[in-house]
This record gives sequence, structure tokens and C-alpha cells, in this order.
Amino acid sequence: QGRLVESGGGSVQTGGSLRLSCTASGYAACMGWFRQAPGKEREKVAGVYTPDGRTYYADSVKGRFTISRDNAKNTVDLQMDNLSPDDTGMYYCVAGKNCAGGYCTYACTWGQGTQITVSS
Repeated sequence: QGRLVESGGGSVQTGGSLRLSCTASGYAACMGWFRQAPGKEREKVAGVYTPDGRTYYADSVKGRFTISRDNAKNTVDLQMDNLSPDDTGMYYCVAGKNCAGGYCTYACTWGQGTQITVSS
């Protein structure tokens, strides 16, 4: 049984920065972020695989987003820099023990979601 608590999110203008945090109630082999924009499919953003600390990024966010893991606190942070309107959407923290790279694939725990809005 797990529970995720998300914090961060909000509105920012193009080129600005935001930081998201997610805390798991227990150990998770993988913790990452998905997002979904209106009218678009849900997509992977960034994830981290706890056993080796390897990080994974969607091509669209490489060089702009940085994901980090605090294993002692069971938290994962997502630093988002140089944001653009294309980054607008609902962001969900997802964690679990069944992983493909840094992303949970089965029996996952989902956060409530936090809105990111980037204006022109």
C-alpha cells in the first residue's frame, strides 16, 4: 500500500522555472512524472530508477528538466527550467515496484496531479 503527496505547480511565463516534489509513503523502485495536456495523450516526462539512480527523460524536456531522488526521504523532485507553453498540462507523480527504466509499468501508485500552466 502506497500513497504519493505532490507539491509545487502553478503558473509561469515562457522561459520561467518551476519545481515539483513528490513524496512516497514507502519505498518505490521507480518514481517519475507523467503529464497530460488537454486533447493530448498522456506522456512520460522524467523518471528515476532507485536501485542505481539512473534517470530518464523525454526528448522534449532533455536539457531543461532535471529529476532528482532523495532515497532517505522517498522523494523525487523535478526542476523545470526554460518552460514553454508546450509544457502546460496536468503533471502526475507515479511510483511503484514494477519498472521499465525509471517508470512504473504495473500496479502503480498515482498522485492527485498538479497543474502546470505556461503562458506566452
